[in-house]
Amino acid sequence: MPNRTKSIVLDAWAVLAFLQDEPAGKLVADIIADTHEAGGSVLMTVANAGEVWYIVSREASESDADASIADLLNIGVQLTDINWELTRIAARFKARGRLSYADAYAAALAKQSKCELVTGDPEFKALDGEIKLRWLINSN
Repeated sequence: MPNRTKSIVLDAWAVLAFLQDEPAGKLVADIIADTHEAGGSVLMTVANAGEVWYIVSREASESDADASIADLLNIGVQLTDINWELTRIAARFKARGRLSYADAYAAALAKQSKCELVTGDPEFKALDGEIKLRWLINSN
């Protein structure tokens, strides 16, 4: 198995794949389990949790969105608050373009925490080499 960091950061793409039982969702579940087993942390910013919430709310309902966030917390995903230091890193990534602001926060947390960012979102290709990325593929 390739060398992995002890802790990981999840973006909304990875979480939605997991919550919606998409093909990449099984890999996300395995990564979360392996990270916990290794004693690492599974991190996500509140901005990315908000992105998950609004997407689930829009596609299903607010109660489903609340349940989705509760499910993440129940499996040990730790939500990271946003402060100025994290915001400045995110804003620097966003200033370069081609990255949504919420995605910039996930990248900023990965950079700040020196963790891999677990994603399948092609927007992050612009940061490949600057942050550690673990790519997911949503195929059958």
